[in-house]
Amino acid sequence: MQLYFIRHGQSINNANWDKPEYTEHPDPFLTEIGLEQAQYLASYLKEKQEITDDKSWNIQNQYGFGFTHIYTSLMERAVMTSAPTVRALGNIPFTAWTEIHEEGGIYAREEEDRFKGLAGHPRSFYEKNFPELNLPDAYTDSGWWNRPFETEEERQPRADQVLAELIERHGDKEGKAEERIAFVSHGGFFVRLLSAMLTLPWRQGALGRRSWFFLNNCSISRFDITKDDILISYINRTDHLPAHLITG
Repeated sequence: MQLYFIRHGQSINNANWDKPEYTEHPDPFLTEIGLEQAQYLASYLKEKQEITDDKSWNIQNQYGFGFTHIYTSLMERAVMTSAPTVRALGNIPFTAWTEIHEEGGIYAREEEDRFKGLAGHPRSFYEKNFPELNLPDAYTDSGWWNRPFETEEERQPRADQVLAELIERHGDKEGKAEERIAFVSHGGFFVRLLSAMLTLPWRQGALGRRSWFFLNNCSISRFDITKDDILISYINRTDHLPAHLITG
């Protein structure tokens, strides 16, 4: 199995992170820059979708990507990022994977209600705006989150479970063609998933420093997961974006 982790495009929170007067949105949408990044991503992946040489070593995807499934977080910025690619490629299963959301979930940011869990978008929002997205049967118009703020203790076990379920669904099996999976998700969850894959302690670096794996908006990272190995092929690839669209 090949796993491609794509971080969402620039959100309104990303664009305003350094403004002290800005109050973060609980489920931020893409900025104009983020929408443009998503379109560049879609055009690039459409051009490179077909595997043009299945005999040569394709470690940098110089001969194409060949996606077989695309999964997205149900946070709005992730769905807005993934939808243009799905529409450009056509006929690729496009499915919401609830548990690949960003750390914390959907929660209030205003001081009086800070960290109060919120509902998230109703099912009808995605049915209207992204009809190609396969939604969980249990997802109703009461919202998809409807939980308290996700605690620190809950985060790594969620990533561990996602990895186990991913391998169960799409891991290499004898007589079955290799699957190429895209996750459109979030920077914090990326670090958790990488910690799950490599059994890394959370944010512990050498000499008392804290570690982090930085991802740009709409970057692509690739992992080749076999029965015996996890190969990190590349992280934070952005060569499909022009320089003025490289944001963090």
